[in-house]
Amino acid sequence: MRTRTRDRWSRRAIDLVAIENSSPLPRLEASLKPPPPAPSNGQIRCRSPSAADLLHPAPSQDGHDSRVKRARQESLRDRIHRFRGVILTFSVPLLLVSFVLYLMPRAPPIAYPGRKEVPGSGVRVVGSKSYAVIFDAGSSGSRVHVYCFDENLDLLHVGNEIELFDQLKPGLSFYAKDPQEAAKSLTPLLKKAESAIPVALRPATPVRVGATAGLRALGEVTSEHILQAVRDLLQQKSSLKFQSDWVTVLDGTQEGAFQWVTVNYLLGKLGNSYQDTVGVIDLGGGSVQMAYAISENDAATAPKVSNGEDSYVQQLFLKGTTYYLYVHSYLHYGLLAARAEILNAGDGYSNCILEGYNGSYEYGNEKYKAASSASGASFPKCRSDVIKALNMDEPKCLHMKCTFGGVWNGGGGDGQKNLFVASFFFDRAIEAGFVDHQVLAAIVKPKDFEDAAKRACKLNFNVAKATYPRVHYENLPYLCMDLVYQFTLLVDGFALDPHQKITLVKKVKYGDAFVEAAWPLGSAIEVASAR
Repeated sequence: MRTRTRDRWSRRAIDLVAIENSSPLPRLEASLKPPPPAPSNGQIRCRSPSAADLLHPAPSQDGHDSRVKRARQESLRDRIHRFRGVILTFSVPLLLVSFVLYLMPRAPPIAYPGRKEVPGSGVRVVGSKSYAVIFDAGSSGSRVHVYCFDENLDLLHVGNEIELFDQLKPGLSFYAKDPQEAAKSLTPLLKKAESAIPVALRPATPVRVGATAGLRALGEVTSEHILQAVRDLLQQKSSLKFQSDWVTVLDGTQEGAFQWVTVNYLLGKLGNSYQDTVGVIDLGGGSVQMAYAISENDAATAPKVSNGEDSYVQQLFLKGTTYYLYVHSYLHYGLLAARAEILNAGDGYSNCILEGYNGSYEYGNEKYKAASSASGASFPKCRSDVIKALNMDEPKCLHMKCTFGGVWNGGGGDGQKNLFVASFFFDRAIEAGFVDHQVLAAIVKPKDFEDAAKRACKLNFNVAKATYPRVHYENLPYLCMDLVYQFTLLVDGFALDPHQKITLVKKVKYGDAFVEAAWPLGSAIEVASAR
């Protein structure tokens, strides 16, 4: 026992002497050179930070070699056993995290607009085409549009054209008493649309039918019978993708919103601020729509509507931008419906019918006497009849700013400054001769409609046939009436300055092609984006 104690004290004394005699540890050089050789006293510096700073020198080189040899001969099992605590500490949490991740629900694959799904793959093919077929069942006829999109929702050509378009007359509302014939009338358009789409893509191509004001005017029961007959036709005779709720009567706000999307899409305005977009006025046969983007503040202060009425403001999210869209549809204020209202207000003759014409006008399964007065048409008298028949002069406005019939006008603003005016406005301007028939868009003023109306109202029916060769015979008796109504609608109805510049538009230039500025493209964009 004494011998062991004496040896222990002897070793401590040697260690203290070694520490006192040793020089300070060398600093780590930037070049990371190895440390200098051990001091001449034979002490060895340990490289392991967990070991003592100084160890006793080995009694002999053979002893040192034997220890190194034993360390090298340590097996993998021995190492695992030696570090079993560390391994256990890290492995348990990793196993728990893996188990939790395994149990978590997986999100469905992201669907990108315009990309076609490969059956069974759950992903869409980049660079693929997709098609959409839209029927516009209007009051004056039925039209079909076929569009093709790439994966970015940009339009591609259908054959040699940017879209396939065809039309026929009369419209579905003409067959109010025979729903089966109404549906059958769409067959030629359906066949033409299908022939433009590759066979392999037809089952994935949606087909929509949107009926507008003409069918709305027939009443809910009659219009639903016609729509059901159309659904049966598509279900039984079409190879396209079809859902029952894709055949419907569009409400006025849908029609107006789709029209606004169409025009601004073609002009490349979507994604810009609302001040940089354009407003749209679309004059159809049974209704007229106005739509333009307004500020968020104006949207927040929009008047409340009565139950059953369409809201004044629609919120849209397009190309990363939120838009507050003022849109209103004026039912019975379309061009063909307005004729019926104006004639119905007369006393057997009309101040708006060209001299020498005596006939009848049919709209919505009703007949109206259409005969000129003894003195013929008169611009001032016709204008007075238009204002009276359509109640444009009645003060029903409950808001600070109204159009007519007590309807809020959206407050005006930058979104309304640049107006694109479409459909019958464009057609009558071409027929009246103040817009070149070869152009697809033209800048005019409301006063141009006034001047054209004054010229037309002076003529008798026979002279007008020679003067206006582009006017269809069935429309000729109403040329004075139509032009007076259009001027009155713009100036008295929508409160435009007679000298304000507006853009009449039939088609909008898109790349190297021209696309019709109609609501069906807006509907196609919506259905293509949803896939």
